[in-house]
Amino acid sequence: YSTAITITVAAASTLDDDILTMAQRKGPFRLVTVNTAPERAKRLIGRLIEALKDDYDIEHVDNCESIDEVVPKVTQHKPNVLFCASMWTPEEAEKIQSLARSIVPDIKTHAIPTGLQVRDGPDAIVNYLVEKVPPLLDS
Repeated sequence: YSTAITITVAAASTLDDDILTMAQRKGPFRLVTVNTAPERAKRLIGRLIEALKDDYDIEHVDNCESIDEVVPKVTQHKPNVLFCASMWTPEEAEKIQSLARSIVPDIKTHAIPTGLQVRDGPDAIVNYLVEKVPPLLDS
């Protein structure tokens, strides 16, 4: 009997830890990206979501391949977060963020610095986002 009781207590303790972890995760955050390379966006955001999964509930709901897609996709999905990829100039990124805010005024937005992907590669993008995204989501 003592073995069965020990297993039951251990299982209950693990369940409590899981419930506590879920209660402490922040979100859900519905993310739309604006990136002309949708497969790369999906892959890199997947790595970001994996890196932050213990603390944040992030769902990548869609990607806009052009500035023209921002208004319809933000209107459709009503995300609470939008990221601009590094291929956009600062002026384009500001336009994208402004368009998103015209639909969802309190959307959290971030533009990855222009040229970061080309200059430093995909790992640099993921590392950059892992550093920058938590303070953005916590704001």
